[in-house]
Amino acid sequence: MIAQTSPADASAALLDVHSVAATLGCSTRHVYRLANSGRMPQPVRLGALVRWRRAELTKWLDAGCPCQEKGGEK
Repeated sequence: MIAQTSPADASAALLDVHSVAATLGCSTRHVYRLANSGRMPQPVRLGALVRWRRAELTKWLDAGCPCQEKGGEK
């Protein structure tokens, strides 16, 4: 059986930059810096919108915020 989600469920699974900043306790600019430097999960781009998957962010936080750059640890 395939689980179906409603649009409301799907939107709750994506966080905007303000929600991510509040979760991390930092500024929105710092969230963008972390994402651009590969130090946090990359956002999902939906046209002009930038969102982060709640599940990926939670997993990243639970793992101790490891660097997300591809190609090994630095």
